[in-house]
Amino acid sequence: MAQAAQQYGHDRKPGYSQTYKKKVVTRKKVVTRRAWHQGERYSDWKRRPAVRDYHRYGLRKPNRGQQWVKVDNDYLLLSIATGVILGVAAAR
Repeated sequence: MAQAAQQYGHDRKPGYSQTYKKKVVTRKKVVTRRAWHQGERYSDWKRRPAVRDYHRYGLRKPNRGQQWVKVDNDYLLLSIATGVILGVAAAR
């Protein structure tokens, strides 16, 4: 008669036999906020997607030739032709 082989602690999947703790090191990131002003030119605005659902963010409807763009934590109303900032709104 064949005897059943005994398994001592091998009922777990490989890799689950030991518990490892990971050290998490957090570093504070220093963020400097850019102050935007009307009349200033934002040269990199074409790389940012336009905000289409402006009502959702409490922004007014842009006029023809204008569009809202989110930059960092601000919304900029820009002239499409020149990239000049026409208005600034802080994101909520």
